[in-house]
Amino acid sequence: MTTTDRPSDAEAGPPQLTWRLDTDNGSMVPRSALDVLVDLNDNVSSGKFGEYQPVPLGFGLLDKTIGGGLRPGELLLIGGAQGTGKTTMALQMARNVASSGQANVLYICFEHEEQYLLNRLVALESALAHLPQKTGAIKVQDVRKEILSSWMGEGTGGAGLTANQKLRPSLDRIARYGQNLFLLRGSQTASTIDNLRKLVQQHRVLSGDRRLLVVVDYMQKVPMFPEPSTEAEKVTFIINGLKDIALTEQVAMISIVAADKEGLKAQRLRNHHLRGSSAINYEADIILIINEKYHIVAKVNIEFNPYQAQRFRDWVIVTVEKNRGGQDNVDLEFEKHFEYSCFDPNGRTVQEKLIEERLYNE
Repeated sequence: MTTTDRPSDAEAGPPQLTWRLDTDNGSMVPRSALDVLVDLNDNVSSGKFGEYQPVPLGFGLLDKTIGGGLRPGELLLIGGAQGTGKTTMALQMARNVASSGQANVLYICFEHEEQYLLNRLVALESALAHLPQKTGAIKVQDVRKEILSSWMGEGTGGAGLTANQKLRPSLDRIARYGQNLFLLRGSQTASTIDNLRKLVQQHRVLSGDRRLLVVVDYMQKVPMFPEPSTEAEKVTFIINGLKDIALTEQVAMISIVAADKEGLKAQRLRNHHLRGSSAINYEADIILIINEKYHIVAKVNIEFNPYQAQRFRDWVIVTVEKNRGGQDNVDLEFEKHFEYSCFDPNGRTVQEKLIEERLYNE
């Protein structure tokens, strides 16, 4: 008998248990290891093994470090101080996944409306196409001006965005993957954990076996009713809910996490500085912490070259603080192009010595 053949009645021994408990809050159905093994064999035989294939996030060195990308059921957190590029990185990851065609992406943003995110995508596309030179790229602050000029150029009614020669290349690229990327303004009344789960379930009904990446920007903004007395209690509930959605609905999940007050004053932001609850560190499969390179590089790297410090301002260090499936405590660095709302995805391993104190006291 092979490992995937069911035993005959003579070999079966005790009858199979039908074990199930239905409650008002859901059902509990224990499954034997044999049932799980048979399902796995059937999935592999029919080519349905997407849960074993990671979805690359489009930052090559980071993908390699975390095992090729993010898998269904996994929760990745991005933490950092204000202005370090958390939304920039998360939106670029969402764009990369959508443009690869390997999965749909739902980007839920509690701080910006959909058109603002689209403006950032336009600038991002214009820069990524020309890196490292950035010739012809459009800055985020100029995208809105170009949109207005497209309308005013032909008087009332306008000529449409595609008539704008500066915008058109970016718009053409977005059009190629736009049907895979869904933007949603987070609501302080509607975007609860239960409703996020229902959205994910609707996606499965509408798209079949199409894989999904969900991005939440950011976790502490997800509403909970009734509002708990402490933020720690709320964050524990929210992160447990996000992880449960990832596992039970078999979707990959990314969430931005804000830093606490101590983290904002710390010499170097770490995973224990993420705001709200120790549950953050337990539930996440992968935790990325973004720090400004200028703030955490050792002075020995610049003592003979003070001009080097200014170059460090152009880079952030992304530390893989936790990685349940592979390497952790890995420091990678990516060049910032925030005027175009993107990072250069071709990062590199940090060569300089890092310390726990700021380069200068400012």
